[in-house]
Parts: sequence; structure tokens; C-alpha cells
Amino acid sequence: MVTVAMLHYRKHPHNIKKAYTCASVAKMEGINFYFFSPSAVRFEEKVIHGYQYENGTWILKEMPFPDVIYNATGMKTSFQKKVYRQLKKTIPFTSHPIGNKMKVFRKIKTIPEYAHYLIPSEIIKDSSDVLSALKRFKKIVIKPLSSNQGKGLIFIERNGDQIELLEGSHRKTVNITEFRKKIEMVIEEKAYLVQPYISSRTKDGFPFDFRIHVQKNGSGDWGITLIYPRIGSDDGVISNVSSGGYIGKLESFLEKEYGVESFDILRMLEQFPLRFLQKFDALYNNQLDELGIDIGIDENKKLWIFEVNWRPGYIYRELEAAMNTIPYAAYLANQKK
Repeated sequence: MVTVAMLHYRKHPHNIKKAYTCASVAKMEGINFYFFSPSAVRFEEKVIHGYQYENGTWILKEMPFPDVIYNATGMKTSFQKKVYRQLKKTIPFTSHPIGNKMKVFRKIKTIPEYAHYLIPSEIIKDSSDVLSALKRFKKIVIKPLSSNQGKGLIFIERNGDQIELLEGSHRKTVNITEFRKKIEMVIEEKAYLVQPYISSRTKDGFPFDFRIHVQKNGSGDWGITLIYPRIGSDDGVISNVSSGGYIGKLESFLEKEYGVESFDILRMLEQFPLRFLQKFDALYNNQLDELGIDIGIDENKKLWIFEVNWRPGYIYRELEAAMNTIPYAAYLANQKK
């Protein structure tokens, strides 16, 4: 029997819904499953003190090293990271990072048939780079190279000698001198990139995008787990759910926004990622397992790749995801054997 273990920085699976759904799916699939944290690993004895779900509760047991590790989250401490690296040397992991926003951008740019879906992006070296982009595009956004959930994003628009900044829900108008100081301060803390602002808005003026959650299945093939629209607030520029937005129902959203064209838009959203992933996956040395592709559609119905995310979130959709995560982990185990 194949053994899959879920590695998490937390010591106990209690309140980690993803652990419970994975345990449930593993039982249905006839796969041995347990949960563990780095502190539970005993390298000398080659055993792990892991938790198995039995009769409605998590039970601590001494377990052998698994065939595959589902590395569900990043590690927090230096000790955890050290154990993570040591395990990775001998046991296959299901998930592998894809790099920051600029690395992903450059990889996609090497795929001729998908380069035109990219939003032009460049790393900010100093405030002059942002002013130059603002002159060319009038409306721009800057965002950290490594972030998610829209954290750190700033929308910038020029009105004559004044520059308007929208950071979260805070609007501010500054002059060029103040603007330069702001940019220099922002990029001193972390690396940022600048892009033209792509307007992907509903008929009512709300920003939106589509999250396409894709995973590999028990045969190692890509499939779409979920597609859903994310709609932001009317005073915002992004559709992030953590910033006051909400998740809509795909079919009703498409019908409302596109009417008789809704079926064509749906087909495009379904077909685009599967063709794209065959090319994108091949650009990495390690096999990818799961991605969140964020797609915007402008007023001309042109499709844009906003972001490609590693380890996408899927609150309330844990079961659908686990139905692919566990069989894919078993597939990796069988491939190794």
C-alpha cells in the first residue's frame, strides 16, 4: 500500500481542514495517510511520529517514512526549513515552487503563442522607472515580486502635475517630489515590478478576474478543479477577496456580463489553461502539481494573464482539491517504484 504523508509547520492537524479532507480521500482511495510536522521526524531511526485519522479523531503513532510527502505549506523556522530540505533529498515531494512574479513572466514570455497574453512588466530600479511607465501608460500598478492576495499593490494615475495613489482603500494625491520619495521608500523594503493597469471590470464598474485552479490527477494529467469569478469593490482596482471582494458563481456571472457570448467565454476559460500548462510545465525541472491562474478580460474581450500562483488558496473547496492531491501523490509514488 502506498503511504502519503502531509507535512505542515503546525504540530497538530486539529482545525486544519485540508488534513481531514486528505485523510478522508486517502481512505476512499485505499492509500495510507498521516500528518506530521518537522519536529516529529527521527532521521536516525527513520520513523516519524505522525497523526492518523481513525474513528473520528487524530491518533499519534510511530510511522515509517512515507513514499511521498505532500508539502502543503512553507516552513516557518530555520529548524523546520532544515528538516524540510533533508527530507526532500530522499523522499519525493508533490509540490515545487515556480518562482516570483518576474521569473514566471520571463518563462511565459519564452512561449511564443502565450507571450501576448502577458501584461508588460519590468523590475523597478528607482522612481524614474515608475515615472517612465506612467508617462507611457497613464495608469499603472506596482506590486511586490513575491506576494499574494494583492498585498503591497499600489495603483498610480497621473493628473497633470499631481499623481494619485490608491493603496488598499487609501487614496492620496502627491506631487512629483513626494511621489519619488514614496517609491524609493517602497522599493527599499522589497523588490517591486511595474505594469500598465489593465481594466477588467463588470458592466457595473466593479473590478473582476477569474481564478482557474488547476491540478494534476492520479494519472499525472492536468485538469481544471475550479473556475470562479472574483469581484472587487467599486472603489478598488483589483478583485482580491481579502480586500473586500467576493467570489461569484461562474455561470450566472458570465450570463450577466456577456449574455449570448457567455458560452464562448466559458469555453475560452476552460480551454486556455490546459493548452497553456502543457508548455508552462515543461519549462521547469521538477513536475508542477497545482497552480492558480488569474485571468482578466478587458473591454475588448482580450484575455490577460494577471498572475500564475503556486499553492493557490481554496477556502471551502478542500474536498475538490483533495480528490486530486491524494491520487496525484500516489501516482508519484508509483512512478518512483
